[in-house]
Amino acid sequence: MSFPKGFLDELKGRIRVSEVVGRKVKLTRRGREFVGLSPFSNEKSPSFTVNDDKQFYHCFSSGEHGDVIKFLEKTENLSFIEAVERLAAEAGMEMPERDAQSAQRDKEAATLIDVMEMTAQFFRQKLTEGAGAEARAYLDRRGLKGKTIDDFGIGYAPGDDRRDRTALLKYLKSKNVTLEQMTEAGLVISGPDIAEPYDRFRNRVMFPISDARGRVIAFGGRALSADAKAKYLNSPETPLFHKGRVLYNLFRARKPAHDDGTVIAVEGYMDVVGLAQGGIYNAVAPLGTALTEDQIQLLWRMAPEPILCFDGDKAGLRAAYRAVERVLPLLKPGHSLRFALLPEGKDPDDLVREEGGEAMREILAKARPLSEMLWEKETSTGAWDTPERRAKLEADLEAAIAAIGDTKVRGHYAEALRERISKFFGGSRQGARPGGGYGRGGFQSRGFGNRPFKGRGGFPRGETYMPPVTPELRRSAIASGAGGEQGREGLLLLTLLNHPELLENYAEDISRIELRTPALDRLRNEIIDIAALHAPLEREALKGHLLSRDLAEIARRLEVGPAFRSDPFAWPDAAPDEAEAGFLHTLARHRRANVLEAELKAAERALADEMTEENYARFRAIQEQLERSDAADGV
Repeated sequence: MSFPKGFLDELKGRIRVSEVVGRKVKLTRRGREFVGLSPFSNEKSPSFTVNDDKQFYHCFSSGEHGDVIKFLEKTENLSFIEAVERLAAEAGMEMPERDAQSAQRDKEAATLIDVMEMTAQFFRQKLTEGAGAEARAYLDRRGLKGKTIDDFGIGYAPGDDRRDRTALLKYLKSKNVTLEQMTEAGLVISGPDIAEPYDRFRNRVMFPISDARGRVIAFGGRALSADAKAKYLNSPETPLFHKGRVLYNLFRARKPAHDDGTVIAVEGYMDVVGLAQGGIYNAVAPLGTALTEDQIQLLWRMAPEPILCFDGDKAGLRAAYRAVERVLPLLKPGHSLRFALLPEGKDPDDLVREEGGEAMREILAKARPLSEMLWEKETSTGAWDTPERRAKLEADLEAAIAAIGDTKVRGHYAEALRERISKFFGGSRQGARPGGGYGRGGFQSRGFGNRPFKGRGGFPRGETYMPPVTPELRRSAIASGAGGEQGREGLLLLTLLNHPELLENYAEDISRIELRTPALDRLRNEIIDIAALHAPLEREALKGHLLSRDLAEIARRLEVGPAFRSDPFAWPDAAPDEAEAGFLHTLARHRRANVLEAELKAAERALADEMTEENYARFRAIQEQLERSDAADGV
């Protein structure tokens, strides 16, 4: 939001910088200034100064400089708005009024926040009562102490499918909360096709999910019943909660992350809670999805090199490799990721409970840099003992480096990997320039290559590959570029619904792409989960499973809508080869668009940081490629 002219000046005039800084740093007056030990670096002699007259601080050892707002941003991991709000409260100033629509949204959100807090209190109370005995036993088996349970606000959602399904609904109704508010908050399931509204969470251990200000905005529930449809269940997307933009335990972890200089991202709620019980308080978790760009940016606000912690099995490695792919376009000087891999069969909660917090700290201390994980990702997939295989490795590394948006980071990665591949090949490639791949600037991007169609059995690794156009594809509107992002997403899922046999070969590929339509993302995840449990999967069986999971309506909308009538490969009567070719073509187009969009965002950031001809040329080149990506490509 923008502030009225003079608001920030008045705010800073009411707040002394030394007063705010003095809560973090022991200051000593020296003439017109204050001096102390830097909060940004380890030093023995004070080089950190604060000047109230000029309203700034300056650190000679680290170069950090700014006003009181920036100090809170840096030391408390607050956003600019959050820092201003805190200082305004201290100064007794009202925050400026927002526009009417924003004010109304804020008012509605505040009401929902109150509803969520009532719900959190209800769950906490139920954990202590007789109905919560099974939940307390579960938490006891997991080794959680009473203080840990209280600190994280863990509770219990009563009820099940056989008995009362409306305990929370009745409680909130007694507090004058309307059914519309309960539904909007994601707490109750209702609708025109549902005879009696009922609680979304039943017979589950409940974990409240807070926003950056510590306010409860959603819940995650762990099923206690072995036959529950979903072991873990999160709140749906609501006006308060967008799971791709939130990290579990963000509010509580911010200060420990600043104090420790790093933040740890683990996979689930219990991992975060278990680490805290082992004395490791700077852990957060995404909410059942791979890390999104927004979540990576949240981590970078807490620490420049967060540690991602994964299980050491094949699934954990695949998740780590997906994180590598996601972060490359976002890299910038001084910001990266590190990777800690646990012993196979152990998660952080297990390790801390069985061996103590120190065992976990030893693994975190050995966290591997991103460049090493990228190298392992590309070299661990096969033997490289022939010229053709070595050429493929070089091409894959070139493609990975080309995805890095920042020119300086990209250049250093190219140099480091050039040296590494030379050693890997026994020094025989020193100074080589295969196909324009090497040069003084390192690997050079060759743009979109023309790789051979791989056919059934696995999608090519290069995300810019586009399969050849078949006669059937010439009749397809969306596969040839029309329909945009949502059209591609819907077409992919419609093809899977009608040809679930494709999941045998392409489940991993469809699980790795980004779907930005929440309903379709949920449908995709359920289809993959069903396929993993029921292979081989028949079309009617898949629809039956979706019906049992309340997802049939989303699937039905894809089938009855007119959007995909010109895409014959997506429908049940298409031949298997026709369905596969169309599916791969649409998947490739979607993946390529996602890569280009990520590269464009990185190029925009680089251009904003440094307005140079090189940055502008790269930005325009990617922009033009993205504009052309919706063209027919020869169709």
